This record gives sequence, structure tokens and C-alpha cells, in this order.
Amino acid sequence: MRIPDMAKVTIRYWAAAREAAGLAEEEVDAQTLAAALDAVLARKPDTRLRDVLARSSFLLDGTPARREHHRTLELTDGAVVEVLPPFAGG
Repeated sequence: MRIPDMAKVTIRYWAAAREAAGLAEEEVDAQTLAAALDAVLARKPDTRLRDVLARSSFLLDGTPARREHHRTLELTDGAVVEVLPPFAGG
């Protein structure tokens, strides 16, 4: 089994995710989407971001990332992960 290389990716936060993260975006080095999310959570001991991420959906370079694939979804250098919390309204 091939081990994927680390990739430098940008995590962009929207709405409640931006508020919980305390910033609009950040860069992390990770092999998979799950590892990228783990990396941002390791930087923020406050549980608010963890709670928001648990309810959020994610786009990887504009394509929806299904939750069941987070552990296996490999990232490439320059990828952009957008964190989309549930939005209120209609």
C-alpha cells in the first residue's frame, strides 16, 4: 500500500466555522482530509471548532467531500478545503 505524500493545503472557514476557528483560513500539512481536520483541531483546544466541524460539510477544490471518505481522501499541494457549517434561513 502506497503512503501518500504530505500536502500543504488551505482550510477556509465560513460563517460559524470562521467564528469558532477565530480566523478566515489557515494552512496545514496533511495527507488526507481527516488528517487536515485533526491538525486544525490540535491547534485549537477550545471545543467550539470541534462541534462546528462535526456538523459541517466540506468542499475539496469545489467538490463535495463525503464524510465517509475523509480518512481516505488524499490531498494534493495547493488544495483548498472549505468548511461549510449548516446555514440558517432559506
